[in-house]
Amino acid sequence: MPHQQGIKTVAQNRKAYHDYFVEEKYECGIALFGTEVKSIRQGKVNLKESWAQIRKGEVWVEGMHISPYEQGNIYNRDPLRAKKLLLHRSEIRKLDGLVMRQGFTLIPLEMYLKDGRVKVQLGLCKGKQLHDKRDSMAKKDSEREIQRALRQRQK
Repeated sequence: MPHQQGIKTVAQNRKAYHDYFVEEKYECGIALFGTEVKSIRQGKVNLKESWAQIRKGEVWVEGMHISPYEQGNIYNRDPLRAKKLLLHRSEIRKLDGLVMRQGFTLIPLEMYLKDGRVKVQLGLCKGKQLHDKRDSMAKKDSEREIQRALRQRQK
């Protein structure tokens, strides 16, 4: 039985939006152990340096840090172990082709609880160059200035 209804965001990878162009997003499940789920429910997960790769027809996420559960003793797992992502076979084949041929990267963008189950939003990303990062920062600054001016005008 699911514990709760709706979506509750647990962790986000904001750095990914700075370093990559996100072309597509996929929702996928993740294979975890009980103490890892309890730790995720407490919000003790870090996605900053994580990435995903396809090995033998399966998608694995590397570098995702899930802190050990405090009340767990012998059942705690290695915080940085590779975790299997659950996707349909057709999606995995499509992603494998794009990663191999076109130079895309798979990056976990967000982890959330959806109806009591842990889900990961996986992004199909292409790396940004330094000038791209500068352009996106300038665009964000100009949008912020426009919004600020509109708010001042409304007052």
